[in-house]
Amino acid sequence: MKKALIPLALFLVIAGFLFAGLDLKPREVPSPLVGKAAPAFTLPVLHQPEKLFAPSEMKGKPWMLNVWASWCVACRDEHPLLVALAKQNVIPILGLNYKDQPLDAKRWLAQFGDPYLYSVMDTEGRVGIDYGVYGVPETYVIDGAGVIRFKHIGALTSDIVSGKILPLLKAMP
Repeated sequence: MKKALIPLALFLVIAGFLFAGLDLKPREVPSPLVGKAAPAFTLPVLHQPEKLFAPSEMKGKPWMLNVWASWCVACRDEHPLLVALAKQNVIPILGLNYKDQPLDAKRWLAQFGDPYLYSVMDTEGRVGIDYGVYGVPETYVIDGAGVIRFKHIGALTSDIVSGKILPLLKAMP
């Protein structure tokens, strides 16, 4: 009889963990990089491959890094919001074109608009690994000292921008 209770007890424990997991929010995965210096990189600019960009060029001013790809369906959802944000000149937005073909990326930006000050090509995904990218899209807010202050996994929404990003920018010196 006791042997029959062991599988039942295991089942209840596993079911309890699964039930508790239903309350987790996958978009709010804490990043160990928030509060730390943004990883350095030097990558070619999508529209000017002979020109290289490094985050040190943004020293002294806050900026946003948006990880995107032409093959990303969710990137298409957030893109109009990025275009509108870029038109407001609230913060410079830089794109990290992730594991994409340059021609596809250029065609995609020509079709949907280009909100980026620069978009750099991370064709092999190495910079994405350094930033802890889970998938695209992802967005980082980096302060003038080069420290990551915010990370959002998934498509940005107007609620995220107005409720988290804009207040964060106002609080930055």
